[in-house]
Parts: sequence; structure tokens; C-alpha cells
Amino acid sequence: MTTERGVMVVTGGSRGIGAEVVLRAAADGWTVCFSYVEAAEQADALAAGIRTDGGAALAVRADISDEADVLALFAAAGDLGAIRAVVANAAIVAPRLALRDFTAERVRRVLEVNVLGTILCCREAVRRMSTADGHQGGALVLISSAASRIGSAGEYVDYAASKGAVDTLGLGLAREVAGEGIRVNVVRPGTTLTEIHERNGQPNRLREVAPRVPLGRVGEPAEVADAVLWLVSEVASYCVGSILDVTGGL
Repeated sequence: MTTERGVMVVTGGSRGIGAEVVLRAAADGWTVCFSYVEAAEQADALAAGIRTDGGAALAVRADISDEADVLALFAAAGDLGAIRAVVANAAIVAPRLALRDFTAERVRRVLEVNVLGTILCCREAVRRMSTADGHQGGALVLISSAASRIGSAGEYVDYAASKGAVDTLGLGLAREVAGEGIRVNVVRPGTTLTEIHERNGQPNRLREVAPRVPLGRVGEPAEVADAVLWLVSEVASYCVGSILDVTGGL
């Protein structure tokens, strides 16, 4: 059953920042349809917990680099009601490595998910929210990274480059569809307390970064999620093409 705010699509919503966005959106009255790739148990548990608490959530397995999966995700979301918000969060990062040692396969996969996949999700968001197509408009938030302006030298410049593309996509698309009732903005987190670094073979990454952050600590997923929910809300109704850093000053 659709809740009063409509349907929000969140890619990569089973854990980390995405899961916090899902939880906060559901608590705020959204029907949430979120994607996952590998964390099926976590995704199902998250959706079930939201429903138990009286909210509405659906988990859909979808690799956003696969066009058929993206179409299926948005079709499932559309079956729940009118899509009014999309959070393009899903992304991957490859293990720490200098560019001289990159393989074409590594770079291709990062770009397929982080750039191609994000563009495909933006395309479907526009098709399903644009007032030019008879829809009600909405909000689209792209999750980038502080890596896009720092560069991540000697670690993962391919990931940083892919997030630079997301920044540019957000700026251009914001201007393209503002007249169609869609507000596009970008949130750029710094190092955040999620599982991604441990899964990527860098269990000490958070401890390494924290001393360099002016606030003296890494971010919490909830702090990023709050920024996303603010940009989706009407309180941010005049924000179009904004890039909001949530980095602790880094």
C-alpha cells in the first residue's frame, strides 16, 4: 500500500548509507523500493522490519549496470504507486591500487556500475517523474563522494573519476529537467562508517582517515542519510544542481 508521500526508489539500499536512507524515508512516510545485489538476507530483513513497524518497503535484486535489471527495478517500484523520489546510491570501489597496475576489467566494471548504472537509473527516474510525460515531478539525489575532488591518488583514482562523472551528471541533468518538475542534486559524503572498506580489504581505513578529518572522526551513515532526506523534502525546494558535501570538513 502506498503511503502519503509516494514511492522512493533507493539503489544499493540493503546496507550502509543506502540502508539508512531507506529506514529514514520509510519512517518519514515514503513507500520505499530499494535494490540490492548480494546482501539478500540483509535486504529482506530490512524490508520486513519496516513493514513490521507499519511502513512500506520492497527489496528488489538488481545490478544497476544491467539495463534489464534497472527496468525491472523501476517497474516494481511503479507497481507500488507514483514514483516521486529516486536516490542513486549504488556504487562499487575496487581494491587499493596505483593506476599503473589497473586492468581494463577493473576499470570497466567500476565505470559500468558507477557511471553507466547511475545514468540508466537517472533515465528511468526522469521517464517516471517528468511532468512533460504527465507525471507529478519529484526529486533525484545522486550519491557521489569527496573522492571526486580529492582524487584518491595511489588508491582508487578510477573510483574518484567515476564520482567526478556523477558530479557532472548531476549538474547537467539538474538544468535539463528542472523545467519538468524534477529537482536534481548531489550529496558528496566523505569517509563514512560502513562495511565497504572492510569488504574491500582495508579494515584499518577508517582509523587511517579519521585523524585527517577536521572534526576528528569519520561520518555516520545516518548523517549522510539526513542530508539526502533534506534534499528530497520540500524544505529544499529551491535547491537545484547543488552539491552538498557531508565530509566533516575534509
